[in-house]
Amino acid sequence: MTGFATPRAPENKAADYVPTSGDVVEAYDAFLRSFETYRETNDERLAEIENRISGDPLTEEKLARIDAVLDRQKATLDEIVLKARRPALGGEHERLTLGTRERKAAFETYIRRGDASALVRLDAKALSAGTGADGGCTVPDETEREIGKRLIAASPIRAISGLRTISAATYKKPFATTGFASGWAGETDARTQTTTPTLAELEFPAMELYAMPAATQTLLDDSAVDLDQWIAQEVESAFAAQESAAFVSGDGNKKPTGFLHGTKVAEADWAWGSLGYIATGVSGDFAEEAPADELIELVYALKAGYRQNARFVLNRRTQATLRKLKDVDGRYIWMPPTEAGGDATLLGFPVTEAEDMPDIGANSFALAFGDFRRGYLVVDRLGVRVLRDPYSAKPYVLFYTTKRVGGGVQDFDAIKLLKFGVS
Repeated sequence: MTGFATPRAPENKAADYVPTSGDVVEAYDAFLRSFETYRETNDERLAEIENRISGDPLTEEKLARIDAVLDRQKATLDEIVLKARRPALGGEHERLTLGTRERKAAFETYIRRGDASALVRLDAKALSAGTGADGGCTVPDETEREIGKRLIAASPIRAISGLRTISAATYKKPFATTGFASGWAGETDARTQTTTPTLAELEFPAMELYAMPAATQTLLDDSAVDLDQWIAQEVESAFAAQESAAFVSGDGNKKPTGFLHGTKVAEADWAWGSLGYIATGVSGDFAEEAPADELIELVYALKAGYRQNARFVLNRRTQATLRKLKDVDGRYIWMPPTEAGGDATLLGFPVTEAEDMPDIGANSFALAFGDFRRGYLVVDRLGVRVLRDPYSAKPYVLFYTTKRVGGGVQDFDAIKLLKFGVS
């Protein structure tokens, strides 16, 4: 197959490898070349369908192969850009205060040798609750911030949602479901009494999320290894994977409540406390005629105030289906990102790829559209705790790392869904 090429993977596969701008440009150019080939092949497929009633199986197979290559290239490009954007923990020591450097050194002593005495002394001096009765300690503040930054980069729903940091176990937020009454009046006119708004209280409890990276004693004895950075790298993917699944479909039982878990009703029957949806009219598929019409209807089901910052959320298999669709003027409704690290667009709105979204199927809600910054809230409780365990998996040392995270819909009018069903 010609016309496209898989981007060359960097030869250096070390965890601390930082891609160059040349790596990013090369991967992005390869992705664009593949998309051009994809469009040409899909145009050929559509012409065959128009002329022969059905498409050539060889063309269908070729399109499927190119589609798979596009997915691999996009994943490679995203990984390269993510690595290039990851904040480095090393080299920060000169900018740290004396107290911060002391805590960082004490934390490193605990991680390397299991000696928590320096941390206990510092916490007692600062009247801090850094070390709990069940053992372990909280990571230094700068390490916690870097873990948070890495999660924003790696967790797709966290990256587009509202964020709130709390020190309590639960975040409670009052919300006016009917709005506040207002109006115009002259300077000396009498004001009519306004109605009392209806308030609802939303609760977002922070649940415990954990990861348990393992280290060899050789790694712990190596003074060249930045253990803050190692812990951040090790828990990043584990935390991001668990968060992403919970933010989409979590049931709220010892985990955040996902935006797809709650009540879903047809947009015509929408009420506060549920998410409205538009149906495609076909079970498990788009309508055969003008399939993009349901997407346009979904876009305009969202109020203008939300629409200006809205985006589509879907998985890569749904995105592969949308790549083939055209509008009534014959233009593709899906377009690749205009720059490396940017978002693809659908009908001009950015696309967030979340693998935990369901596939297109009978009555599935495989596509969401909305202003997630206003619609979904992620709650982080302060403190990431590490408990060193040298006994459970000898000769390895386990680091039981926990953080508390919550999440849920905070504005039910800011997110709309597309249902692949008759009604």
